[in-house]
Amino acid sequence: MDPSYLVPVAQLMRDVPSVAEVVLRAPFDAEHDFAPRGPAETDVAPESPVDVAVTLQSFSGGLRVRGSVAAPWFGVCRRCSIAVHGEVRVAVDERFVDHPEPGDEEAYPIENDFIDLAPLVRDAILLELPLAPLCRDECRGLCPYCGIDRNEAECACEAPVDPRWATLDGLRFADGTSAESNEA
Repeated sequence: MDPSYLVPVAQLMRDVPSVAEVVLRAPFDAEHDFAPRGPAETDVAPESPVDVAVTLQSFSGGLRVRGSVAAPWFGVCRRCSIAVHGEVRVAVDERFVDHPEPGDEEAYPIENDFIDLAPLVRDAILLELPLAPLCRDECRGLCPYCGIDRNEAECACEAPVDPRWATLDGLRFADGTSAESNEA
């Protein structure tokens, strides 16, 4: 349990309703609880700083946590395979409760007058990471035949003709044009 994410809430729980602001910066996974993801997957480095800015609002039996969480991420462009990075910023609106009901999977626990924001932060960030990031919107990717990066150079590769469809290349329409001339 990373103490950087622990927030004392005894006073908030006594003075219902009350509000408190929490702003903190802590490493994403200082304890290295999570195994690194695969090399082609988007991830957050364990030592990456996470910015948390939330408002805690008490209610009878719990707290509502609203605000935002931000962290840097890294990954691989899905088209050209170069390293990419960015920042994920997530709005959060969650509940922490004294005594979670059985089956209440959407509430985080309040334990010993503290809330641990780490699970909330990690859940929010990991769910918001891009699954297939791009280095830029107009990325042209790699040539599937020679492997050249089409963002940096051109190649003269042409797709091979599938012999099963080759007969259709000679197809002529009633006006005398071929199927190839109608593709443009």
